[in-house]
Amino acid sequence: MSTQDGIKIWSFTGKMKVLHLSWIAFFITFVVWFNHAPLLAVIGTSLGLTASEVKTLLILNVALTIPARVIIGMLTDKYGPRLTYSLLLGICSIPCFMFAMADSFEQAAIARFLLGFIGAGFVIGIRMVSEWFPANELGTAEGIYGGWGNFGSAAAAMSLPAIALFFGGDDGWRYAVGLSGLLSLAFSFIWYFNVSDTPKGSTYFKPKQTGAMEVTSKGDFFLLLVAKLPMYAALVLLTWKLSPAGVQLLSENGAYIAYACLVLLYLLEIKQTYKVNRQVFQEEVPEAHRYKFKQVLVLNVLYFATFGSELAVVSMLPLFFSEVFSLDMVYAGLLASLYAFMNLMSRPGGGWISDKFGRKKTLLILTAGLALGYLAMSAIDNTWPLFVAVIAAMACSFFVQAGEGAVFAAVPLIKRRLTGQIAGMTGAYGNVGAVVYLTVLSMVSYQTFFLVIAGTAVLGFTALLFMEEPSGTITEVREDGSIELINVS
Repeated sequence: MSTQDGIKIWSFTGKMKVLHLSWIAFFITFVVWFNHAPLLAVIGTSLGLTASEVKTLLILNVALTIPARVIIGMLTDKYGPRLTYSLLLGICSIPCFMFAMADSFEQAAIARFLLGFIGAGFVIGIRMVSEWFPANELGTAEGIYGGWGNFGSAAAAMSLPAIALFFGGDDGWRYAVGLSGLLSLAFSFIWYFNVSDTPKGSTYFKPKQTGAMEVTSKGDFFLLLVAKLPMYAALVLLTWKLSPAGVQLLSENGAYIAYACLVLLYLLEIKQTYKVNRQVFQEEVPEAHRYKFKQVLVLNVLYFATFGSELAVVSMLPLFFSEVFSLDMVYAGLLASLYAFMNLMSRPGGGWISDKFGRKKTLLILTAGLALGYLAMSAIDNTWPLFVAVIAAMACSFFVQAGEGAVFAAVPLIKRRLTGQIAGMTGAYGNVGAVVYLTVLSMVSYQTFFLVIAGTAVLGFTALLFMEEPSGTITEVREDGSIELINVS
């Protein structure tokens, strides 16, 4: 089992080596996932894209990440984070190279759609870190993993334009994007040969069956099916955005085929979920082996409001500052980047507070702060001093990102062998939140947009009242049939 000798940031041995390699892997996935964002203007000119086609690339970049996080969660639980992360980094370098060599909108669109898969890398490290750190350090460790890794998108924004300029010419952006793919490919080998799924002597617990999440009661079976619906609804929304009613990438018939496929997929998922869980309808699962799916659902709702709002706000904040305070886009973008910059400390901070003061209490306080933060942002107008508006945005971002850290301080404490799948579902809800919020933003004012996020935070606070503080131990069965009790408090 992991030793409880604290988190020593400057150490690169044992569990700290695994933590550092994990956040670096996550960091690289975010560099690759967002390598187009700071270069969009140049890419658009180089490929002769219309404004509508540029927006379509942004939509396609996140479309596949919703189902990918669920799939990658299952693969992680079955095959282990060492192999899964290595393959993800290696395989996703291929569409990255495809994007770097694209000569048309269609080629670029296919590559960006496939690159949505690398956005699922986050869930792999959640399981890896949970294997190496004890419960009393887990929130801090997962916060460092999430916060420092998440900074990859900001690092891409800071470094890739400079790399493109260094190479110069019309193809400078291609070299910048291609180098990020090369980095991903190289690190897939570094990762594989330098980590192990568990500390020496520990057991890596796998799900009894794969293909769908296990539940341990009849009620939870139906709750799981309901919890899947928002993910399909987000994919329906994305299809609508790509249809003739939106950016017109799909024809009317193509959109109808996509809708029909989503309905069919959901029906197949019901069948697969029943196949994996039919035993709950035949006999009662012993109390020691049960977990409550409502715990997962509460964390899903909270991540919808936290990470979902972060993704949405990061993409609209430069424009918001620019329009409200009549700033040029470069200055507005610099001020807006302070919102994302908070990730370096806020997310680890949320995990640390959770370790010290309890999971539920921390989440209640941070969710209340989140609601108040967005309420304050809804009141921002051009009568506000600019520095006060920036401080309000940074204060709000602290609660958002600390809330993300606190959510993933609780995720690994529900059921160890399902940690990848639970992290995958919760992570997917974050992407669902981004799709919903950005769709709302396209139809309402900035003020209403912030109020809608505040409203979902209030909903999350209410859901939290039904969450139970993780305590005692969770039971897992080793391959030889013996029982292991894993401390969660």
